[in-house]
Amino acid sequence: MINAENIVEINEKFNNMEPREILQQVLADIPGIVVSFSGAEDVALVVMAWKLHKDIKVFTLDTGRLHVETYRFIDQVRQKYDLDLAFLYPDTTAIQRLTSDKGLFSFYQDGHEECCSIRKTEPLRRQLAGVDAWITGQRKDQSPTRTDVPVAQLDTVFAAPGKTLLKFNPFANWRSKDVWDYIRMFDLPYNPLHDQGFVSIGCQPCTRPIGPNQHEREGRWWWEEATAKECGLHRVNIIE
Repeated sequence: MINAENIVEINEKFNNMEPREILQQVLADIPGIVVSFSGAEDVALVVMAWKLHKDIKVFTLDTGRLHVETYRFIDQVRQKYDLDLAFLYPDTTAIQRLTSDKGLFSFYQDGHEECCSIRKTEPLRRQLAGVDAWITGQRKDQSPTRTDVPVAQLDTVFAAPGKTLLKFNPFANWRSKDVWDYIRMFDLPYNPLHDQGFVSIGCQPCTRPIGPNQHEREGRWWWEEATAKECGLHRVNIIE
């Protein structure tokens, strides 16, 4: 049985297992668990989990600034797999205050953290306050801040006061090629932006295509240092 006390041993065990095996055990052991869906290549994670448990709970963050292609893709996946998909939205008052004080594109001057905190981090915090664990599509090869991503961990950043929150990253040891092999093998739908040179897909103003031999995260917040390219959702990667 997976719990906070044996999470180190569980991580060591999971490091030698395939994502499907990891998901099978996690979904069986932890009823109060949710799956994160960004609208990018982690569709592989969502579908893999759905094949094991058709009633999985999935959530996605609607920042209000996603590409139209991403919105259409998310809804396509929702309908195709009849997902129990929750859309998380930022606090309207906080958004109004930010845009009134600083305009619509303050992140180009001030950095992305303030905007991401309002549009992503706080809605995620509300979502995770009521669950026991969550599953993400993080991989070690995605960015300099994710090279040490464990497969299983305690989430000390988003745990509600007095609660334990577990976090699982079944694809941590997979490469981008492994994910795309899975997508193509099972003919999964994917975001059409990937065919336009977008690899890591986030909000429209903060995402652009990358060129040959560029790392995938170079298309995110390209005006900032590489070590700052986290939006706050996986801040535990930097803190721990």
